[in-house]
Amino acid sequence: MYRHEKRVVIPFSVVSTVFFLSGTAFGYFIVFPPAFKFLVGYSNEYLMSLPAVSEYFSLATRLLLAFGFIFQIPVLMVFLARVGLVSVSFLNRHRKYAILINFIIAAILTPTPDVVNQLMMGVPLLVLYEVSVIAVWFFGRKTFTGFSVKNP
Repeated sequence: MYRHEKRVVIPFSVVSTVFFLSGTAFGYFIVFPPAFKFLVGYSNEYLMSLPAVSEYFSLATRLLLAFGFIFQIPVLMVFLARVGLVSVSFLNRHRKYAILINFIIAAILTPTPDVVNQLMMGVPLLVLYEVSVIAVWFFGRKTFTGFSVKNP
């Protein structure tokens, strides 16, 4: 790689890795215990929950990967801002759509169908969106070309 490429790629790689690991840690320590408790919560005196190891790992893998990927939102937004596709004003103008899309993503990505786990993914998505707005303000491109095509 050239020197100017390393100046861009290395910080993005480090920040992306830190955000991914933060997301997996958040998923493992904060979200996974209630999700697993929800799944084994159907046990009673007539029904005993005995999840298989493969089911446990499947749930854990899906949850950790989902949270790892959603924690990449600020990195993605800064990248899109550097390319010139989004700006702070664009993100502020479309906040209501982002809130709706965040909760749709949370409903799709959570492996358990309960509202608590969906909120545990939806609320961090909202926080990450706001972190993205701040990150774009700091690190994004100062001029915004938008989605319009300029006439020659």
